[in-house]
Amino acid sequence: MKSETRKDEIINTAAKLFKEKGYSAVTMRDLATAMGMKAASLYNHINSKQDILKVIIICIAEEFTNGMDIIISSEESNIDKLKKIVSLHVDITSHNTSGMASLNNDWMHLEDHLEYYLKLRNEYEANFLKIIKTGITTSEIKNSNPEIIMFSMLTTLRSLYLWIPKKEDLNANDLANGLSQVLIDGINN
Repeated sequence: MKSETRKDEIINTAAKLFKEKGYSAVTMRDLATAMGMKAASLYNHINSKQDILKVIIICIAEEFTNGMDIIISSEESNIDKLKKIVSLHVDITSHNTSGMASLNNDWMHLEDHLEYYLKLRNEYEANFLKIIKTGITTSEIKNSNPEIIMFSMLTTLRSLYLWIPKKEDLNANDLANGLSQVLIDGINN
């Protein structure tokens, strides 16, 4: 495992501050104070608060996209693909709850990278929906509104960043299995 650089520390600290206060409310001075350094020193490592937000959100969005690409191209059943999506969300969220808060709450502040982020998100959701629709077609999934199924699952999965930090003894595999049971067994034929 590679050691954390000063830039990584700044990004991780910023993600925590963004989660606590919201992106708009955090200043570079707040970040410098949390880092125990002068605000001017931050600029030796980063260009702007906007660059920090971009790194946080785009890295996570690309991680989801890469995970979905693997899932969508697999030969597994559609139910198993949905279970892999649940595991993907649990894994990414459990390793970066603060970053997930930014992804969910601050994405609209991305400025120059907003279009790219929205492209990634829309492709992710389109692939998610495709798995559900294919599962309905193959009778693996109950014939129900695929968009409601996706919305219900994503709403739960996207809010994990609020719940996971409250669980000290969290086992990611147990959580993924439990969520799959609750979210998928209800649509499983």
